[in-house]
Amino acid sequence: MKPKDWQPSFLVIGAVKAATTWIQARLQDNPAIFMPDPEPHYFSAGYDRGVSWYRNFFADRPKDALAIGEKSADYLAHPLAAQRIARDLPHARLVLQLRNPIDRAYSDYKMFYRRGTITGAPEQYLRSLDNPYPRFLQDGLYARHLARWYDLFPREQILIYLYDDVTVQPQRIVEAVSSHIGVPPVFRSERAGAQENSSRSAILPLSLRKALAPLKDTVRPLRGTSVFENVRSLLAREMAYPPLVPGLREHLRDFYARDVETLEAICGLDLTRWKTAARSAA
Repeated sequence: MKPKDWQPSFLVIGAVKAATTWIQARLQDNPAIFMPDPEPHYFSAGYDRGVSWYRNFFADRPKDALAIGEKSADYLAHPLAAQRIARDLPHARLVLQLRNPIDRAYSDYKMFYRRGTITGAPEQYLRSLDNPYPRFLQDGLYARHLARWYDLFPREQILIYLYDDVTVQPQRIVEAVSSHIGVPPVFRSERAGAQENSSRSAILPLSLRKALAPLKDTVRPLRGTSVFENVRSLLAREMAYPPLVPGLREHLRDFYARDVETLEAICGLDLTRWKTAARSAA
């Protein structure tokens, strides 16, 4: 089945909180690539909205784009996304960035904490799957999720690389992903270290964010202007998160141990760094 001219030829499928926004931004540096800024989540949460709704994300694509893609980081772990993509976009090139599952889980927790969705300590959500947000733990079971994709796609159609390598070899990562999706690479070294969606970014206090929520659409055109950013800088502060204590980190290491071993075996990855001494989560 030949893809329609608007359909994605590649998808960044995850993992959530593994810096997939970084690779999206680096690919968007390339004028030959079109990717919409928002995550469509079409093959996960939005599939019932229909293909016409999905197509709107690509309405602004340049006619001369060599590659059209999208990034929805929840596709990897979603139980139906692989099956839907295999049916609708069977030839799409898939890109997957994996992060130490312990750090990924804590980063996901911090995102919910930052939003005010949760207020408790990490132990309430990362000790057991029996909590209101089992995704914190489940999304990091990469081997379990990847098995669905390998059942439906040839292995050469899926590029997997590690979050750890983005910091030390950003150019190699951009070149590898570009080659995988069939586009000459563009690498801007001055942008390679940009932090996208970092939990360390300064943020407005939650009470103020809630008070300003009704004005979100009104102030959107002001974002990026010197006046807006100057005012924001006076109020924004780096968030203080409850720490991931060493005992909980060791518990999580045991929780993920078998899945990490399986991931190494099925993907040929060297995950020694994930299995060694505890590190502070970013």
